[in-house]
Amino acid sequence: AEVVVSPPYVFLPVAKSLLRSDIKVAAQNCWVRKGGAFTGEISAEMLVNLDIPWVVLGHSERRALLNESNEFVGDKVEYALSQGLKVIACIGETLEQRESGSTMAVVAAQTKAIADKIKSWDNVVLAYEPVWAIGTGKVASPAQAQEVHAELRKWLAENVSAEVAQTTRIIYGGSVNGGNCKELAGQADVDGFLVGGASLKVSEIDYQYHQYIGMCSLQI
Repeated sequence: AEVVVSPPYVFLPVAKSLLRSDIKVAAQNCWVRKGGAFTGEISAEMLVNLDIPWVVLGHSERRALLNESNEFVGDKVEYALSQGLKVIACIGETLEQRESGSTMAVVAAQTKAIADKIKSWDNVVLAYEPVWAIGTGKVASPAQAQEVHAELRKWLAENVSAEVAQTTRIIYGGSVNGGNCKELAGQADVDGFLVGGASLKVSEIDYQYHQYIGMCSLQI
């Protein structure tokens, strides 16, 4: 099992210094290219210099609030990988998109924008986060999560390769906590979790880590 903690930028060095060596640290974002006057942005090169191995890209908040397009996220994933970072790439649909029946079209388009830019999936983890379930207390049922994860794996097999489909980890995020992670982890195509608010509660971390870390790749 692999555990990755992703604090805000200002706490990256502190978190890295306090955690055990087997628990890795991820940034919550990084810039899309090298050099230039991009005041306030953090480059992939900066993360490498800090020995931060992971970065989260394409989170729904950045897509919605900062208007990051699928193509822009794909570019960011490509550049981060080129600098040696490992990427947790977030995808997911809104409530309106789910209710209109376009969930798979949305997540497939988001995944395609990444697949079009990269040659290797060795250092990519896909994080399926239905936007309607993030921080709302609403959780995709195990069946709903499994359905999307299975379809994503099928999409990878048909559009990238059978090997990539089999080996790429697809984790679930969206109001995951100690009370629902066991059943979600039991689904065949759910390889772990991207945990948000519950990761700030000591009781939740203790419950998930000690009970289920052997069953899944817990991504925080």
